Order: sequence, then C-alpha cells, then structure tokens
Amino acid sequence: MSLPIAILASGNGTNAQAMIDLMQAGVLDVDIRLVFSNRPNARVLERARAAGLPWKMEDHTKYASREAFDAVMVQAIRESGAEVIVLAGYMRLLTQGFLEAFPQKVINIHPSLLPAFGGGVHAGADAVEYGVKLSGCTVHFVDMKVDSGPVIIQAAVPCNAEDSTDDLMNRIHVLEHRIYPQALQWLAEGRVSVQGRHVHIAGADRELAKQPENCLVWPPLEKGF
Repeated sequence: MSLPIAILASGNGTNAQAMIDLMQAGVLDVDIRLVFSNRPNARVLERARAAGLPWKMEDHTKYASREAFDAVMVQAIRESGAEVIVLAGYMRLLTQGFLEAFPQKVINIHPSLLPAFGGGVHAGADAVEYGVKLSGCTVHFVDMKVDSGPVIIQAAVPCNAEDSTDDLMNRIHVLEHRIYPQALQWLAEGRVSVQGRHVHIAGADRELAKQPENCLVWPPLEKGF
C-alpha cells in the first residue's frame, strides 16, 4: 500500500510539485492525502488543485497562538489519514504538541549540509558569504531544535567564489527535487530506521562510500593529483 502523506508548505511548492510528478509517474509510492498551507496565496495550493489533490488553507494570523493553529493542523492531518508529514517550504516552527502527535513522522529539507548554516532561512546567502567550496541540501527528521533532527540523506553541490546566492540556490534546488522524493520512497518501502542520531537505510550500498572516487571534491582535482 502506498505511503499516505501530508505536505505542509507556505509558498511556491516546487518540492511538492516534484513529489506530485513522481507520484503520478508511478515512481514515488506515496498517496498525497492532503496539501496544507498557512498562507492564502501560496502557489502550492494552485499546484494541489491542478493535480486534483485534497488541500486545505488556514491563515495562521487568525489564531491567537501557535499552539491553537497547530492543533487545527493536527486535526486536519489526522482526518486525512496521512501517516508521514512532509515539510516542503513550510515557514513556521512546529510546536511540541504537533511533534508529539506525530512522533518521528515529520521530515524536512534544508538547503545546506547540516549542521552547517542551520537555524535560519538564509542558508544559501550565508554559505556564499562565508566562501565555502561545497554546499548542498539535507533531508532530516524534525525535532524541537531547529534543523537538528537525524539526517536521512544529503547531497553536495559546488559553491564557486563568483556565485550569487541565486546561482547556488538554483543548483541546490535541482538536488532537493531528487533527494526529498528518494527519502520518501525509502520510508514508503519501510527501509528507514533510527538509532539515536543515526539513520539506517536497509539495503543501501555502503561499499560505494569506501571508494574515494565517489566523493565530491570542489574545485575539481587537476591532472597529477
């Protein structure tokens, strides 16, 4: 049976669209039970409607507290039957009550190689300003600390000295749209287990990690090195 999920998003929803496309293509074995947004004009709602998916919008500014708003989300998700909650550009911190309602069932993607440049919405700009040579993206479980839950998968991209923030983020987004669905597929196949901070993927080819040529080096090594 396909994994029932709910997608929470606040904006454009490109990661949500990548999941929708792969689900409809029969590649990603999920059943999107709900697309939920906290912003009335979020593009992700148009994407949900275009795909014929159930959606719901609740304006968080209409609620007296974060806890009251999250309680409404919990109810909507439970009514949808979703088992895993996917944060796809959801721009609000979740309360303890929300995470306790779905223990170890909430995942997120962050545009950096965590723990570097976590805890904020300017990870790309911070990486460019710092002058790193590698950046990337991380899919992780969500806990009460921002961008700190156990890591499921990461992907690295080069960061050049002449890059703008947009240059880097465009490169990162391409990989986000690949690794986030991959993480979901592993969950759908029941291959993910967590022991402390370590996430294990059953059947993953760990021998590849022992081969230096599978490591990304940037700038690239030149002849003789």
